[in-house]
Amino acid sequence: MKVIHSVHPEDFKNYQTAQIRERFLIDHLVQTDKLNCTYTHYDRMIVGAAHPINQTITLENYPNLRAEFFLERREIGIINVAGDGVITADGKSFEVNKLDCLYIGKGTKNVTFASKNSAKPAVFYLLSAPAHAVYPTTVMTNADAVKVHTGASETANKRTINKYIHLEGIKSCQLVMGLTILHEGSVWNTMPSHVHDRRMEAYFYFDVPAGQRIFHYMGEGQETRHILMDNYDAVVSPPWSIHSGSGTASYSFIWGMAGENLDYTDMDPIAIPDIR
Repeated sequence: MKVIHSVHPEDFKNYQTAQIRERFLIDHLVQTDKLNCTYTHYDRMIVGAAHPINQTITLENYPNLRAEFFLERREIGIINVAGDGVITADGKSFEVNKLDCLYIGKGTKNVTFASKNSAKPAVFYLLSAPAHAVYPTTVMTNADAVKVHTGASETANKRTINKYIHLEGIKSCQLVMGLTILHEGSVWNTMPSHVHDRRMEAYFYFDVPAGQRIFHYMGEGQETRHILMDNYDAVVSPPWSIHSGSGTASYSFIWGMAGENLDYTDMDPIAIPDIR
């Protein structure tokens, strides 16, 4: 399992492109018939993906977790971003189709991922954080997710926010998770930018058209940098960093957080004229 270590904001100011990509970008995440996971020292979040095509994939244990099984002391949120799929948790199967979400609570021993049709395989994106209590395994379809319509075509950021794991949605210990879909012609996400010192955040970009790219912005509000990202790339954002992006075409992305609280609105905005 790849490990990403924490970075001090003063050190970050001196990073060149290659260092930023090495220490924050998680690329090549989606691979045929494999589970890929990255362990981060930001709130001990694990970022991963499972892409079953010809076989069922098992949520394997990793030696550096020092646990009997993956979810012994963890919870996990999973969102499917491609073809229809099935996730089985301790013998119970859940249909998780495109844009559906499944939360699996602490203590679940056996988890597998499968596609319903190998010609249109699923891509399961997952986030896992340490958990101190058990919450029930719960599936939520995209139709049932809380939706917030925000932004405007005039500012190229008209988008629909879909909330799954949050205070008024699926219950969890510290995971907050959902996805945002940009409307056609809109390219800006999370603008105006913000930070939340009490929580880290990870973004996963998907439905990025072939040949297009995302400019993902990070750093302190007065010291911004960017990473160029492709479809199915993820990026880790420290609590001191903004997390915002603009694309060369419309796209979607999954956002996920872990830390002090589950309050989606716990953020400190940065006015557009104040960004540097």
